[in-house]
Amino acid sequence: MKLVEIAASTCGGGPSCPTVHATDRGTIAVQGYVIDDPEALSVLELPPGEGVVEIPVALLLASAASVSRQVPQ
Repeated sequence: MKLVEIAASTCGGGPSCPTVHATDRGTIAVQGYVIDDPEALSVLELPPGEGVVEIPVALLLASAASVSRQVPQ
């Protein structure tokens, strides 16, 4: 799988900031802070192999804007 960064947040300038990537599979990969709070996870029905991450809303909006510019109208 090849990843291309489409939007990143700033979190002190380190390489481990939440980031959104486009893949060569036509999907989006999201790097974020893992949600491990049992109460929060109890409302989700996560199948094996799935996890939940948290990203800033501004990063989601920037990612959507970037992707929409790349998709032909």
